[in-house]
Amino acid sequence: MRILVIGRGGREHAIVWALKKSPKVEKIFCAPGNAGIAQLAENVEIGEMEFARLVGFAKEQAIDLVVVGPDDPLAAGIVDEFEAAAIPVYGPRKNAAEIEGSKIFMKDLLRKYSIPTAKYETFTDYESAKAYLAQQSVPIVIKADGLAAGKGVTVCFTREEADKALEETMVSKSFGSAGDKVVIEEFLEGQEMSILAFVDGETVRAMSPAQDHKQVFDNDKGPNTGGMGTYSPLPHIDSAIIEDAIENIIKPTARAMVSEGRPFRGVLFAGLMITKDGPKTIEFNARFGDPETQVVLPRLETDLLEIFLASIDGTLADIDIRWSDEAAVCVVLASGGYPGSYPKGFPIDGLDSVTVPGALVFHAGTALKDGQIVTNGGRVLGVVGRGAGIVEARANAYAAAAGITFEGKQNRTDIAAKALV
Repeated sequence: MRILVIGRGGREHAIVWALKKSPKVEKIFCAPGNAGIAQLAENVEIGEMEFARLVGFAKEQAIDLVVVGPDDPLAAGIVDEFEAAAIPVYGPRKNAAEIEGSKIFMKDLLRKYSIPTAKYETFTDYESAKAYLAQQSVPIVIKADGLAAGKGVTVCFTREEADKALEETMVSKSFGSAGDKVVIEEFLEGQEMSILAFVDGETVRAMSPAQDHKQVFDNDKGPNTGGMGTYSPLPHIDSAIIEDAIENIIKPTARAMVSEGRPFRGVLFAGLMITKDGPKTIEFNARFGDPETQVVLPRLETDLLEIFLASIDGTLADIDIRWSDEAAVCVVLASGGYPGSYPKGFPIDGLDSVTVPGALVFHAGTALKDGQIVTNGGRVLGVVGRGAGIVEARANAYAAAAGITFEGKQNRTDIAAKALV
């Protein structure tokens, strides 16, 4: 089969890497791809939002399956465009992708169907939001309604932080039009957990859970990022809690989307908080998480292409999905200054000399310049270590990461530390 993967980050690199293992795959294209993806697939210089060009390319190349990685094109209706052209595509339609594209839609859906989540209120004008905020206690969470590259959420521990976050979101437009509307949400205490699931309507096949580290610095300090590292499985979280989240959050949400005339087909990502009252929903994403994908897919033993095709054929409930018992830990190497402004174009050294057994290096923000791989994004690389357990996988990830250098390189040193307690 000839496959087109859309996207340019570490998630797409991991997807291409997993698909490449399928005996059914003849050739993979990636639009636009990155320097790492280019080692496995043919990169195509078409942007993720150039729908007409992407559809035209798929027709010209007789593409058998399109896989959409990022949130922006999904929210804008890229799946609908491919379906209209009768080209098989994996991902949710525009009306289903709204579960990520609008936090207000997502929260209202959960409220309507009594699915556990934090208490909240939504606002479309700054003065009303400010008045409400003044009546709330801290900590509290301010969320931009729209897509903001994983950075539109601010956890505020003081009154000053809350006032500043609201003003920056709604007045200064730190997140652009994504902040035209906001959710002001109760702060949930507990441990976060991510569960991704292959979903086709009411059929939900949960993947092995993972845990992300959102803040840029150790000990969960500093601003939110798109994710500084992940690990899977979660040996320190009781399996009953994981099952609770699947049965009482993810499956009811899939059924709710069907009831709303928005059946979801693709990967549904649940960002959860394990509170004293059980798991509650922080967010839903309408695609593979990044960098959760980088630790989940290396543990998948079933052919990923077979899962995608079963979803499209309506046979997802029948396929046998198997997971490895080994652990995986991903350490993100980021540019200096990220998640704020950062320079690009620094040469990356050590990529060819990673000798740690089982280590994987997924490129997130890289480019090829004059034959040299250089930095080209905030999150540059996701270095994955694998092992019999979290301890071994973590040691392998950090050993592999230590050998890769570029100017301004920063990374957290406490990825998966919670799993060791």
